Amino acid sequence: MGIQYLNTTRKRLGDYLVDLGFITDEQLNHSLKEQKEKGGKLGAILIQLGYLTEDILLAILGKQTGVSYVSLQEYGEISEEAIKTVPETIAKNQMLVPIKKEGNVLTIAIADPLNVFATDDLKLLTGCDIRMVVASDNDIKNALDKYYFKKKKKRTGNELKEVVQQIDKQMDVNQAGNAANVEFVKDSIFDVEEDGESAPAIKLTNMILSDAVSKGASDIHIEPFENKLSIRFRIDGVLHEESSPPKRAHASLTSRLKVMADMDISERRIPQDGRTKIHIEGRELDIRVSTIPTVFGEKIVMRLLDPEGLQLDLTQLGFDEKELTIFKRNIEAPYGLILVTGPTGSGKTTTLYSAMSILNTPDRNIVTIEDPVEYILPGINQVQAKPDIGLTFANGLRAFLRQDPDVILVGEIRDKETGEIAGNAALTGHLVLATLHTNDSASTVIRLLNMGVEPVLIAATLRMVVSQRLLRKVCSQCRTPYEVTVEELMGLGVTIQLAANTKVRLFKGKGCEVCHHSGYKGRIGVYEVLELNEEIRQLVVKQAPPYEIKMAATRSGVESLREVAVKKLFAGLTSLEEVIRVTIAENSIE
Repeated sequence: MGIQYLNTTRKRLGDYLVDLGFITDEQLNHSLKEQKEKGGKLGAILIQLGYLTEDILLAILGKQTGVSYVSLQEYGEISEEAIKTVPETIAKNQMLVPIKKEGNVLTIAIADPLNVFATDDLKLLTGCDIRMVVASDNDIKNALDKYYFKKKKKRTGNELKEVVQQIDKQMDVNQAGNAANVEFVKDSIFDVEEDGESAPAIKLTNMILSDAVSKGASDIHIEPFENKLSIRFRIDGVLHEESSPPKRAHASLTSRLKVMADMDISERRIPQDGRTKIHIEGRELDIRVSTIPTVFGEKIVMRLLDPEGLQLDLTQLGFDEKELTIFKRNIEAPYGLILVTGPTGSGKTTTLYSAMSILNTPDRNIVTIEDPVEYILPGINQVQAKPDIGLTFANGLRAFLRQDPDVILVGEIRDKETGEIAGNAALTGHLVLATLHTNDSASTVIRLLNMGVEPVLIAATLRMVVSQRLLRKVCSQCRTPYEVTVEELMGLGVTIQLAANTKVRLFKGKGCEVCHHSGYKGRIGVYEVLELNEEIRQLVVKQAPPYEIKMAATRSGVESLREVAVKKLFAGLTSLEEVIRVTIAENSIE
């Protein structure tokens, strides 16, 4: 079987989708206008605007081009023989995965079936005839991660012991009894790959970073106690204890990390913050490093930031269709104040950055002040707040208003001054987006009032409040169905009418290698979207209590976080335990 070339006389994708009834002419024209202004592929724009789902697009592309659609999650295990035929760099750069080799025919799953150049290159490289099937971006990324990046040699407990023994020897040689005297070279970016020639402290650091990245950790906690050193990874929002080196390795490990983050290794009495970059598993990661002095030594927390992993497509974050429509309508408004609320780690920054990616057009001047700037967004002016030199959120906002901005993002409204300046900016023709720490959307108004922001200013400028949480998703590889009765779910506020039956089918993860035996893999957002109407504005002016605002929001059709989470539960995306854990403070469905 030879290479499958595509029919160049076929109808254009947009027209094809209109003819089949998946989109309207108006939606196509809007998408083509977006494509002209921002660039990119039409299919991706249709998905981003919510006009089409990825599954439908891939199925249509397959039908249009004569290429079959394959779900790699349901495909099963890929043979090592197939993986070995395509080098890692080519698979990653071309976004493809070899899935089967039969004789001289190599079958590849590819995200873009129009990429005939990839098949030409592979035919020359492998000497095989190429058969192409199409798969989703997410499926291919997961497969690349599983079959290439994670095929690295697994470390054993013996390796950890060997590294610690080497550190002990080095300390003896230095006759210092303190590894902080060991000198390291400071580079601009650190290559975290296996290297038998590296110093012991470097090996230990690389082992910890590699394990964290391979497990999908967002944070690493290194905590010294009286008789032990604890290492924990935060995976999908939950901390997990990991294998830890003995306490005596703490000094060397701390020194290495502080050198990487360009911090003062001789200063152990005060907190320090730093930043570094590492190159690992074919990609570059930013790491924020924070230290605090405890009674048993310095505790270190590292936040791992993967620019490639930043999800900026609103349709993929977890918004329901109704919520997404309200959200998009308000962020496209020319002025007003929009607040995103939730606890630390609930995904507020991702939601704001996703909004910025939609608003980021050549005709808009966008400025942000953040603490810290987590990801760099091309085309947007981002400012790092530095309170120690007077560059606070409030002072930054004042300076922004002299820079002719159209859109302003404020990392967090923390005080009356920042709240008032943000409100006045929204009142004078600017769109202002910011975060606030509250439990739900109704409490946001009360929080602003408690800060001292005038109720009339809040009522005049606040357009929308988005309260959010992140739910862990049940692992698709080991999820298992089971049935419960509606009576068992009444504590969540579920009724027979809501469940549409007396029994409900739910899912939970048994635990497997893919999810590191946790039963969960990945997270999805749940959103309570409150768009202020005239009734709610009047309640704000009257400084009504939160329950009155919440009742008015319910009357206007706002669904609580608990209600939205239950929908995800019924859809099989998350577990009953996770809904209870994340929305425990929420009111039951009424």
